[in-house]
Amino acid sequence: MVARRQLVGAGLSDYAIGHRISTGRLHRIGRGIYAVGRPGIDQRGRWMAAVLSCGPRAALSHSSAAALWGFGAGIAGPIEVSVPFVSPRKRPAVCVHRRPKLLPEDVTEHDDIPVTRPVRTLIDLAARYDQALVERAINEADRLNLTNPEALYAVLDRYSGQRGVGVLREMLGKRSFRLTDSALERRFLRLVADVSLPTPLTRQRVNGFRVDFYWPDLKFVVETDGLRYHRTPAQQTRDRLRDQRHTVAGFTHLRFTHAQIRFESDHVRQALLVTARRLGCRPAPPAA
Repeated sequence: MVARRQLVGAGLSDYAIGHRISTGRLHRIGRGIYAVGRPGIDQRGRWMAAVLSCGPRAALSHSSAAALWGFGAGIAGPIEVSVPFVSPRKRPAVCVHRRPKLLPEDVTEHDDIPVTRPVRTLIDLAARYDQALVERAINEADRLNLTNPEALYAVLDRYSGQRGVGVLREMLGKRSFRLTDSALERRFLRLVADVSLPTPLTRQRVNGFRVDFYWPDLKFVVETDGLRYHRTPAQQTRDRLRDQRHTVAGFTHLRFTHAQIRFESDHVRQALLVTARRLGCRPAPPAA
């Protein structure tokens, strides 16, 4: 795809451009936009044509950017393009967002198409779509190593006051919450004491892995994760191997998130109580 302004910038005259059109080397796709070599274009060609039609500083954005990055499953609609200025221009079949506050660092290229970066794109999605769809997009962006919930949450202050930021902050606040090792240990041991379980060993190596909390007499292990979201395939594979090693060795294991230990203490206490009783330990029930 190429814009007429690019052809002129490369030194082609109006006659030279017209000659290439007449001989089939250029095919008009829209006003001032041409496909090179053949008239048929795929979805990426349509995205590029839409961006080129909106000017040299335009970028694919919103649902179209999510689709280009690979985390836009389930989102349909017209091609969406953002321009960092107030512009009266309209383009057929293109939704143009006029955004004077769009920063140059919010735009990059992917597959040679100017596009808003993953973080900016996720903020734009959060301003429009329901939580389930946005969570799915964050999960997929995480799987593709484009960003992760902790990194996304950490940069939200840069965009404070913009639409979508409050939604993401509320959505990610607990789920990307991570305690320090010492704070995690203090909070978890209080929950253990609440159900009168013996005090576990901490940070021990069990079945070849470092674990967070360990009761040797019960063959019981508790491990903690910082995120509820899916992580990379390599991380998931290692977690599965860890859990399988514990099971094969006859251990009982539970896995909690830091956010559960901090914000969902009743659930954690109940899980510890039921598991301990099944293992033959008779702790007291949680205080009402």
